[in-house]
Amino acid sequence: MQPLTEQDIRASFINCSKGEAKRLAVPRDLEARPWDDLDFLGWRDPGAPDRSYLVTGRAGRLVGVSMRFQAAQRGFLHRSMCSLCLTTHPRGGVSLMTARKAGAAGREGNSVGAYMCTDLACSLYVRGKKALETGTRFEESLTVEEQIERTTGHLAAFLDKVYA
Repeated sequence: MQPLTEQDIRASFINCSKGEAKRLAVPRDLEARPWDDLDFLGWRDPGAPDRSYLVTGRAGRLVGVSMRFQAAQRGFLHRSMCSLCLTTHPRGGVSLMTARKAGAAGREGNSVGAYMCTDLACSLYVRGKKALETGTRFEESLTVEEQIERTTGHLAAFLDKVYA
């Protein structure tokens, strides 16, 4: 992924108003992000613990999605799997992220959801650049490049639902 500026990020959102995009918390460490290892930029809002954001390239332009999630309610031994990168995490590591649909459907209150890594570090988990706090990723017969392609395909399918 190419490095992004705060202006690029704010202009990319498809499911919130320009005013909401102007007020959302953009990461302050953009220049320190591992851009070559990212398929998308994802972050949680430090001022709103139930909000997260995702920005990625799609059809030659940037697309940003504002999402909400609830804190984990499951038991200590429960593990969940991210629907994007297929990484399993213990309690709280995967959350149901819901995004308002773009356009009129979103203004009517329609939304879509997917289970994603709560820290939105899917790109780093797939590449082995970020270790899990407990446990490991399942060993797969796919190459890292094939896993990256699968992850970006799952992300594209989620974004298709936000657009629909």
